[in-house]
Amino acid sequence: MKCDRILNAPLIRAIAAVGHTQSLVICDAGLPIPKGVACIDLSLVKGVPSFEEVLNAVAAEMVVEKAIWASESQDNNPAIVEMIHKALPEAEGDNVPHEMLKILSQDATAIIRTGECTPYANVILVAGVNF
Repeated sequence: MKCDRILNAPLIRAIAAVGHTQSLVICDAGLPIPKGVACIDLSLVKGVPSFEEVLNAVAAEMVVEKAIWASESQDNNPAIVEMIHKALPEAEGDNVPHEMLKILSQDATAIIRTGECTPYANVILVAGVNF
């Protein structure tokens, strides 16, 4: 048994399996999951676990070279953008329209669904390398 950090087996497998330039998505409870993309559904009840809790846990386990969020977050949920910058200070940041984020999520290795129920609480994490 792992002794610290992420204990969820499907989640830690997804993080370990993602390769350089591949991506994982952390999303709110409402983002549509594209057909064919694995969904690691952590949602329990509204707000649990939060986007921030999952983002921080994944950021501690994964090398992220780039984070992509919806441009609508800037006006409609700026706290999400702040959380991303705080959790991933070394990662390049980018934003795209929400509809484009949904299209880009179709190429993700996996999507991690949280219980977050605030608007535009979604991020694509592009994997870097640890060497």
